[in-house]
Amino acid sequence: MPGIRKSLLQLIFSGSFMKRWNDKLRPMELMEVDKQAHKMIVAWMLFELNTREMSAQERLGIGERIVEGGIFEYLYRLVITDIKPPVFYQIKANPAHYRQLTDWVLDRLKPRVECLGMPFWDRLRLWLDHPEEGDLARRILDAAHSYASRWEFHLITHVQNYDDELEEIEESFRGQLETHRDLAGMPELLQGTGSHLGRLAHLSGQLRFQKRWSQTPRVPETSVLGHMFVVACFGYFFSMAVGACRARAQNNFFAGLVHDLPELLTRDIISPVKRSVARIGDLIREYEFKELERRVFAPLEKGGYSDLSERLSYFLGLDVGSEFVSTVILDGLIREVNWDQLQTTYNQDRFDPKDGNLLKVCDNLAAFMEAYTSLRNGISSDQLQQALWRIRAEYQQTSLGDGVHIGALLADFD
Repeated sequence: MPGIRKSLLQLIFSGSFMKRWNDKLRPMELMEVDKQAHKMIVAWMLFELNTREMSAQERLGIGERIVEGGIFEYLYRLVITDIKPPVFYQIKANPAHYRQLTDWVLDRLKPRVECLGMPFWDRLRLWLDHPEEGDLARRILDAAHSYASRWEFHLITHVQNYDDELEEIEESFRGQLETHRDLAGMPELLQGTGSHLGRLAHLSGQLRFQKRWSQTPRVPETSVLGHMFVVACFGYFFSMAVGACRARAQNNFFAGLVHDLPELLTRDIISPVKRSVARIGDLIREYEFKELERRVFAPLEKGGYSDLSERLSYFLGLDVGSEFVSTVILDGLIREVNWDQLQTTYNQDRFDPKDGNLLKVCDNLAAFMEAYTSLRNGISSDQLQQALWRIRAEYQQTSLGDGVHIGALLADFD
């Protein structure tokens, strides 16, 4: 059974330090983890739209390749760090050079990733060894990558005085996106905010502007968008560790990826505020639902994307009151279940299970990583110290199945 180690969590979180467009004038720092989150949200949209007519098993297979392929590409990017895309594409065009670079990357990833088990490692190696394969999952990831990168590129173009690379970069993005125009949803995404689908992708990207712990100095300053990607990765890894079925593991990734989407509408209201004022949590929830309906769900349904709307609602737990409630689908109806039921009776693809409890653990682990890393970097505050103490105390005795002890994992962060 795969396990989870401190070094793996730190590797995933390290994208919060990795700057993008580092050779360009930028109105704000653009971080790798934010771009990856935006990419995977767009990939989820394209996945849903391009597998509508497929069987459940076909969808699961493609969904697994998209989730894991996205994680594999992120891990690769973390190692090669700041190689400029034109240079990397030249390396990739030469099989011998790409092989050498990839072998070097795999050598550095193995000590961190091997805790997830040899099957996962073999899939990682196979994905990176054969970048030329053009199946649907890779095409969706390539399209989502180009979309998110171009969206980000447009944030910086207006502040450049003169840069002879800008036109060439824009033309490159345009060409990459045109090759994927045949994918369902791509023409609408390319319309930008002129389409309902493009508007949701644009709104999602804006979550990179929204900083977490906004009144607490931290290094690094993480965004809501990047935080969602970290939670999604943690959710997928812990799903593997507890032996989750394929549907459950994928649902946990995608639910983690969108779990803070309502903060587009309310900003990041910290838990003490939600808990300290009578009914404030309920009021916030009511407001979030109304605004989600007005700005997200109604436009999607109007644009013919009711299946996307329904899926997003399921991931956000709107029918059960919280994204952190565990659910399955029985006879077409969403049902709340507990951990033991998820691990036994309902740990089957046909029940479409989602781990609300596991995602809550991952959400707190991501917050712990934010506070811990900032303290290790010399930025201390009462809020950060209290967050570490609270999360350690809350999970000191918590286990997720055999061999997945959250308290023991947190104890490694000393």
